[in-house]
Amino acid sequence: MRRLTICLLSLLLSLGLRAQIVNQLHVDQPTFLRYAQARMQEYSPDNLPLADSLYQEGVHKNNIRYKCLGLSLEMPVRYAQGEYERMDEVAAEMKELLSDRKDLREFYFSFLDEYCGFLLLLDRVSDAVLETREMERQAVAERNAQGRMYAYRLLGLIQSYRSNSFHAVENFEQALRFCREARTEQEMPNLYILIAEEEVKMQHFEEAEAACKQAESYQDFFPSLRPKVLITRALLCHAQGDFPDFWDYYERLTKDPTYSLQADADTRNGLDITFLRSKGLLKEALEKADALGSRRARLEQKHAIYAQQGAYRQAYDQLSQLMEEKDSTYIKVQNEDVAILEAELHNVQLREEAHRLKVRNQFTILTSFLLMFVIAFFTVLLHQWRLRENLDRMKAQNSAQLMERRAFQQALNAKEVENNMRIKFLQKKQYNTFE
Repeated sequence: MRRLTICLLSLLLSLGLRAQIVNQLHVDQPTFLRYAQARMQEYSPDNLPLADSLYQEGVHKNNIRYKCLGLSLEMPVRYAQGEYERMDEVAAEMKELLSDRKDLREFYFSFLDEYCGFLLLLDRVSDAVLETREMERQAVAERNAQGRMYAYRLLGLIQSYRSNSFHAVENFEQALRFCREARTEQEMPNLYILIAEEEVKMQHFEEAEAACKQAESYQDFFPSLRPKVLITRALLCHAQGDFPDFWDYYERLTKDPTYSLQADADTRNGLDITFLRSKGLLKEALEKADALGSRRARLEQKHAIYAQQGAYRQAYDQLSQLMEEKDSTYIKVQNEDVAILEAELHNVQLREEAHRLKVRNQFTILTSFLLMFVIAFFTVLLHQWRLRENLDRMKAQNSAQLMERRAFQQALNAKEVENNMRIKFLQKKQYNTFE
């Protein structure tokens, strides 16, 4: 799997550099269409005149949004041309323009995400970690789910750079969680592709296939996603040893006009090297390796190519240099920074979980209290209703008994009157007899 590592890493970084293009700055439609068309070929030098035009228009109109569009178009070109100092200047100016603009946070975080991706491609991991930590602080302070999504995605990329695929997947999955929370669906297919690439490196082919299918389901909505999915498919086939399908995907990619516009040079060169090595064209692969921008990428690819050639002395030399770079003090500092960033993200998550648990407990207690109150209230009502019902029944019974007594009394009175009349009648009859 070593020979795929750098190709995969370059792909991971390039996939995350831009999501589907969204009018985050809410500029007028004609301007946005010009910008979006240029972003579809973000590494093209032809974008520089448009970038300068938009920036100058922003200066003339005192419109910060036009300035941001111009800087956003300029940065990928500066990276592709190797003008890294100017790339840093563009990033610094963008941060100065947008650091206090909470209404433009989506664009700001998206830009920082892209900048950190370029830093990783240039092996500037410590710089990328520091930028990510700053993004994470702002996102947490402002309760911005999108910013936290980018922070976790970048941490996943950093872990991928560190060859720690398991933790990379964990962070990408956290990014998916915040992606759903922020409702930025356009970012989700790229996250699924990143997960698929890490699963390929761990040889978890079923999981990689599942993630790839998730990404493919978005192709109808985001046509520019097609070359990225094809790259992932190609690398998955190669890792499984299915070279005919790998060659088929490679040919389809090279014939796709959007491939060169959607993938940076290192990604394309890495895939070319993988193709050449699968064909046994090691001399050509070695020449291609020299064109890689990342020193680490060159060392890894050359080590694998020399080993495949049987040139073990050269392979050992490349591996020794690679190990020196990995074990340097600079890398140890990066490890500390990554640990700090992971701890910060994890602590924030724990605090949020604790807060959610506290709120849930408070809600449970309140609900229980209300439920008990309602039960007690209805119990009292039921008791009162039963008492009233019993009282009404007793009243009805008493009334009926009273009526019965009155009727009986009347009957007695009538009988008494009748008896009195009979007595008088008998007395009168007896009197008449004596006479």
